Amino acid sequence: MARQERAEQTRNAILQAAASRFDEVGFVGASLSDILAEAGVTKGALYFHFKAKEDLADALIDEQFRVWEALSEIDKPGLQTVIDLGHHLAISLQHDVRVRAGIRLVIEQGSFLLPASSAYKQWIDTVHSFLLAAKAAGDLREEVNVHQLAQFVIGSFTGIQLTSQVLTGRADLPERVTFMWETILNSVVPPRRRHKFSAAGTLTDTGTVPA
Repeated sequence: MARQERAEQTRNAILQAAASRFDEVGFVGASLSDILAEAGVTKGALYFHFKAKEDLADALIDEQFRVWEALSEIDKPGLQTVIDLGHHLAISLQHDVRVRAGIRLVIEQGSFLLPASSAYKQWIDTVHSFLLAAKAAGDLREEVNVHQLAQFVIGSFTGIQLTSQVLTGRADLPERVTFMWETILNSVVPPRRRHKFSAAGTLTDTGTVPA
């Protein structure tokens, strides 16, 4: 096995172990010794890739944006893209420990030396760009403030996923996201265009967008 491939496998094992611990006990509760034990690597191997626990957390926060990859090739993103992005994130939170860890770390940003507010801003900016396209296409009411709506969508999803985590371990998260979007769509979409959008999303069972 090539040295570069071994190094990548080691880095991946460390991130997977860190995600497991952060998801389970949070940033403060996770110790480097527990991460090392779960990853099965030496302290030297860890410090070769990450200088501190904060660096591990930053890497996992960045990884949460991988959920966008499934939608990144859409020709004309708009309002349905935002809906599908929420459902894809919901599925990822159910099944991907790295995404769960990244989201938890953002919510626990007060535990970091540097707050992770940039992650919220990135989500808001992404949603905002799609909503701007939706507004230009006439899919949003004239009076809708697109930036405020983007912030509302991200804030609502954050609250919904936390509630779902506490009450059902996120088992009902897709259904909660659907209800969220039914409520939003009825408020912001012109009635003549409401039929164009599915609050339940257009993802397949595997969490991907149909061709």
